[in-house]
Amino acid sequence: MRASLIQIGVDEDESVDSRRRRVASLVRGQTGADLVVLPELWTTGAFAYESFAEAAEPLQGPTYEAMAKAASDAGVWLHAGSIPERDPDGRLYNTSLVFSPSGGLAAAYRKIHRFGFDKGEAVLMGAGAELVTLRLPETTLGVATCYDLRFPELFRGLVDAGAETFVLCAGWPERRRSHWTLLAQARAVENQAYVLACGTAGTHAGVPQAGHSIVVDPWGEVLAEAGSGEEVLTVDLDPAKVATTREQFPALKDRRLGLEAPTRQRPPREPLGHPAP
Repeated sequence: MRASLIQIGVDEDESVDSRRRRVASLVRGQTGADLVVLPELWTTGAFAYESFAEAAEPLQGPTYEAMAKAASDAGVWLHAGSIPERDPDGRLYNTSLVFSPSGGLAAAYRKIHRFGFDKGEAVLMGAGAELVTLRLPETTLGVATCYDLRFPELFRGLVDAGAETFVLCAGWPERRRSHWTLLAQARAVENQAYVLACGTAGTHAGVPQAGHSIVVDPWGEVLAEAGSGEEVLTVDLDPAKVATTREQFPALKDRRLGLEAPTRQRPPREPLGHPAP
């Protein structure tokens, strides 16, 4: 399976319409790929909080239309990154869109973990509530977004739902780039799955972006890593390696903690000074 991660440079002097056309052209250029992945909030910039409300669009808005057409023209599965979505009730979500090679919407994922510590995205956008997996001919995708990478329980849930390859779009800041690489490898190793993590380049509202989109295999080996600028990162994956890794080193079978695990209750302790007879 050939995957292309398009690390988009976000320039505040470029209009959203212009960037949308440019990105669609980049997607069309990936005709030899099976799967193409774009970054988080590439239309606005992940840290451009003040523009979220103005730039928000319905699920089937202009970005949806442009990316559906690009996926169809290229004949690829397209994780089109995420958009600031405004639902019919006016609520905002950070929503990822995945299109089939025919241009149909195959999946939509509303980001569950919102970044900001009671500021920014954390208060401006609603939280998603559903894990999303998607079966491709070669592998089953588990979909996540940026800050989700810090929450391993989400990825365990995706594995339990059948995920073999995690696709993650992000707008990760440069000052925490070491965490980006570390966590991408950790999620791959602990779940014995591929990680395809696509970030942005450039600067969002004064926040320099990490870039360094990365592809990690189920053993935690980095197969490819981008630099800091706009770049297309293409790598060939062997989907069978997930099953092979899980068979050769069956750590997932030894899990003891989880929703399905039996619980054990301790007997109540007697108050001090009042021993049991």
